[in-house]
Amino acid sequence: MALAEAEGKPPTQLELAGQVGLDRTVMTYLLDDLEGQGLLSRRPNPQDRRARHVILTDEGRSQLQRMRTDVAAAEARLLVELTGEQQAQFRDLLTRVALTAQRGTVKD
Repeated sequence: MALAEAEGKPPTQLELAGQVGLDRTVMTYLLDDLEGQGLLSRRPNPQDRRARHVILTDEGRSQLQRMRTDVAAAEARLLVELTGEQQAQFRDLLTRVALTAQRGTVKD
């Protein structure tokens, strides 16, 4: 997941929902839970008071980094037999399958 806030610019809830492909209502429930765990906070967007910026807490950043490290290590173990090109193709195919499954649509 590409979190713009992790790179310095906090995304809005709607932007984040689009990045991860979640319905915005589902995203709200998910963010409520993560906020309750102290991993993020939400603040009004100064340019649009109806929108909320999602801001990672220090603990949220730490957990995100640990998860990224763990995922990278798991990928390295599981994909060791594939070339770099094959790994990229595999990730692309998995992404496409996941997006199709999430939409609940299948092309004939």
